[in-house]
Amino acid sequence: VEFANGTYGMAQNLESSEVGIIILGGFDDIREGDTVKRTGRIMEVPVGEQLIGRVVNALGQPIDGLGEIKTDKTRPVEVKAPGVMERKSVSEPLQTGIKAIDALVPIGRGQRELIIGDRKTGKTSLAIDTILNQKDQNMIVIYVAIGQKNSTVRAQVETLRQMGAMDYTIVVNAGPSEPAPMLYLAPYVGAAMGEEFMYNGKHVLIVYDDLSKQATAYRELSLILRRPPGREAYPGDVFYLHSRLLERAAKLSDELGGGSMTALPFIETQAGDVSAYIPTN
Repeated sequence: VEFANGTYGMAQNLESSEVGIIILGGFDDIREGDTVKRTGRIMEVPVGEQLIGRVVNALGQPIDGLGEIKTDKTRPVEVKAPGVMERKSVSEPLQTGIKAIDALVPIGRGQRELIIGDRKTGKTSLAIDTILNQKDQNMIVIYVAIGQKNSTVRAQVETLRQMGAMDYTIVVNAGPSEPAPMLYLAPYVGAAMGEEFMYNGKHVLIVYDDLSKQATAYRELSLILRRPPGREAYPGDVFYLHSRLLERAAKLSDELGGGSMTALPFIETQAGDVSAYIPTN
């Protein structure tokens, strides 16, 4: 939907007498009694090779000051994951460049591998090392920063640029000062960008840093939308929030081009408690 001030929203609750909408952007200029128009379209984001080397927000808009992104391709943010017959078994390795991982717990192209740990235990450093190691590996990398400090993301982008890794990397950033809907959407936006390459026979690595903050943002939205809370005040469908996202990572069959999308989701634990609600998923 589109509000009178040009801000867009996304319908979440459809009831007989009212609609629950999350607002994608600033809401200071929205007033009671404003006209809200239905666009007749589902949420889409720009995709394509023009985004490589750029830093964008959760709506696919550039935030790196390098000008607009000229692409006429878009993909829906929410799509159904590939089915059983559309996949093939994971057979090609993805090298992280870290001997202990590549030798003991190797990751395959099209796999989902959780990276879990407390804050400041080196999760992001592991991701950056893995991204740097994809140079000359025929991989496209999408780094989705969810709720990370803007200064931290800036430093990571500078590191990637100095090492030449931005030549094959897209950074999607939803900062801590942005509205909760942007943090909720960012991983799905990154997945949509990755699917464009995957369905064209290319290999993609997507890093979600981190999904704990997405779950927190979704909890905030759900409580505002008056959805019934469950354990730790998370809504009942919080597991589906992550399962439908991670199932989009796959190794496609040869009939569909043989592309792949490998997901490295991060989860932050509190005091090493891996039995908390979100980490158990």
